[in-house]
Amino acid sequence: MSLIRALSKELEARSDDSLRALFSARPDLISPGVPDFAALAARASGRVSVQRALERLNRPEMQVLETLHLCTNTDTGHSASSAMLKKLINGASLTSIDRLLHSLQELALVHRAEPPHGVAPAHARQRYYLPVGSLKDVIGIYPAGLGRSYTELVRLQPAFAQRVVQLVGELHRSGAAVSPATTPMEAALSLQHWTASPESLQQILADAPERTSALLARFGNWAMGAVPQAQRRASVVHESSDVGPVDWLLARGLLVPLDAAHVELPHSVGVSLRGGFVIENFALTPPVPRLGSTSAALRRNAALGAIAETLRLVGELLYIVREQPLVTLRSGGVGVREMKRLADSLRIDLHEAGVLAELCALAGLLRLDVDSSAWVQPPQLEWLTLPRQEQWLWLVNAWLASERAPSLVGQPVNGGAPGTAAHRGPAGTTINALSAEAQRPDAPVVRKRILEILSELTREASALDGQAPVLDAAAVLERADWSQPRMARRFSSLIRGVLAEADMLGLIGSGALSQIGAAIAAQQPDEALGILGEHLPAALNHVLLQADLTAVAPGYLAPELSEQLLTMADAEGQGPATIYRFSVSSVRRALDSGQDAQAMLDFLRQHSATAIPQPLSYLIEDTAARHARLRVGAAASFIQSDDETALLELLNASAASGLGLVRIAPTVLISSSPPRETAQLLRSLGLSPAVEEGESAVLRLRRSTAMPGSVRPVYTAPRTAPPEADVDAQLAVLRGGRPAADGAGGHPAAQGSEEATQLGLETLLKAIRLKQRVVMNVVDSLGNAVRETVVPVAVNGGRVRVFDPEKDTERVLSIHRIIDVEAAEELLQ
Repeated sequence: MSLIRALSKELEARSDDSLRALFSARPDLISPGVPDFAALAARASGRVSVQRALERLNRPEMQVLETLHLCTNTDTGHSASSAMLKKLINGASLTSIDRLLHSLQELALVHRAEPPHGVAPAHARQRYYLPVGSLKDVIGIYPAGLGRSYTELVRLQPAFAQRVVQLVGELHRSGAAVSPATTPMEAALSLQHWTASPESLQQILADAPERTSALLARFGNWAMGAVPQAQRRASVVHESSDVGPVDWLLARGLLVPLDAAHVELPHSVGVSLRGGFVIENFALTPPVPRLGSTSAALRRNAALGAIAETLRLVGELLYIVREQPLVTLRSGGVGVREMKRLADSLRIDLHEAGVLAELCALAGLLRLDVDSSAWVQPPQLEWLTLPRQEQWLWLVNAWLASERAPSLVGQPVNGGAPGTAAHRGPAGTTINALSAEAQRPDAPVVRKRILEILSELTREASALDGQAPVLDAAAVLERADWSQPRMARRFSSLIRGVLAEADMLGLIGSGALSQIGAAIAAQQPDEALGILGEHLPAALNHVLLQADLTAVAPGYLAPELSEQLLTMADAEGQGPATIYRFSVSSVRRALDSGQDAQAMLDFLRQHSATAIPQPLSYLIEDTAARHARLRVGAAASFIQSDDETALLELLNASAASGLGLVRIAPTVLISSSPPRETAQLLRSLGLSPAVEEGESAVLRLRRSTAMPGSVRPVYTAPRTAPPEADVDAQLAVLRGGRPAADGAGGHPAAQGSEEATQLGLETLLKAIRLKQRVVMNVVDSLGNAVRETVVPVAVNGGRVRVFDPEKDTERVLSIHRIIDVEAAEELLQ
């Protein structure tokens, strides 16, 4: 029976509660809805859906599923029971395996099956299982880290097949207990029997060179390794005593060369090295990491300090961008030179400036102006007017929901960490700030899971009163590898960056999960706001003026005070105690912005806890006295004439008011209109001007597109279960047999097509593995249905390559032209 049909019958026999649990664990099965159980089974057997389900399994569940996959054959229907799996999993009990198999069955990843042929009646009463058909493609060629069998390697590696008979013959003549062979397949079976037990493998390795065991230990978790010139070195049996372990293993077929640089450890050798087990280390509980501890007070102070510093830097960054936007590169993102300017202005390193710019952009505090190709602050930014704790929550919500990974800035495009050899790649290969390469669609899920793991480890740690466990990337990654081993690679590439960003936002303090971090992990933002509002120090509204022309901030200043100081002084140093230094250029900058000496002195008197030092007062008054002796302005055109009376009449003429005339000299007027428009109006007044466009200064103003104001982000955790209404609607369809509505699913015809496609692919893939003939109903180019008996060879990219025995030719058919597929009873010999 087809695996999909067998799963369909099992799903139909389930209770509603069991189906609800299935839809909650695998929400993609009803998105969109399905019309019947056959379509549900087809979708549950689909490769993408199975891959998503496997990403949620923990390590014991994956180990049991991989072992079941290795000792069953879905093509022949050879099933396995928990007693059979127990023999292959070291340290497992029947009870634990039965419980895990039941869990996998509830997830529709395995289903009940008939016992294999030849099973004793006493064993036939046990429960036997088969995995879904697409599991082989999803798990890959190295399930449980074990390699392929000798017979499969002979079939798929032509170079190995050519030399395996000679290899077995050399081994037999050298005295090895291996049977001679005349064909590659017989030789593969001889090698398989030779290495079938741990005892026989130990006898083989007794004469191995030194370091051979250490070399084989490197294949403990993965069957493939890198060996230079592997195929050339795998030639003959070496008898010399100085032969290396790699050559010794290659010459005896214990390692099989795949190409010029890679080798594979065959399945039987890998199992024997593990003592005859598929799974050597099995545990139902996660490993307990060894963690340090820190005081709760230190954790709180570190978290609050990080929050205050981040808010200060964000406010200062917004001021800098308002003064001079961040210009983008043609290739996208902000270049290193522009980020270096920002980093120098903020007095932080380049990487931190990139992360901060990314944080502002994903929170909507910076937006890309398409007209100027620069990142600017949107108008009417609500964030600037909020209390500090709400500003923090704005940033945290945006960070949790964003599909960008700010810490990837500065890393190479193809991966790696800053400071590594991979990071020091060719120029131009690193990820620029605010570029598309920092996009990671899985970032919200990874962040949510990392916060959950931090919370789990904090609760489990047996810390003393007043102490908090210190959590590092290794401990979090170890727990993530146990809870979701299929997601370990995603975690490893993002975990250090996520922890650094969480530390910057105060979710982690002194290496430990803070109280507000625990509240955010538990999706309780109101509790986090309450804690932050109680402990976060209020912003200061005064500075200390010094006689050395500096102003010292004794803490975190209010944003308005900080911005005003930045207009008249240059910031120095880092942290809350910022020093603002006054100079001639900084005072001139304030005067250029429209302030005068009296206004500046009044502002300093209002916000200084000390009297204004005399040197500072002299500096401001003297600079203001010399300011504006020369003025620079803008004009679109000028009018020059030796007749001063005519120019004066023109200046006072109401008909010329639209030109915006201004007299700058007795014989010169300037206009806000371009030269040709000015000349045209003067001619309408009866004058005869001469246009000198080459001498004119024409200013062209470009109208920028108005940008909307900022919108406060609201974080919604990634949905892991479908809404109850959708589940109820789907159950009504499955139990009642009525067509699915558009809200609960797609069109019934489309769902039926999905079922037929999955069944057809299942039949084709099975026929390819068994070299079996199939009968296809194919639509030709004229639209006629033609039944053909062919042998499928490969399926790839929506096409199937088939061999036609009658015509002795191969053809390629599009899958969408195949109406149905049936397996023929005749098998190729």
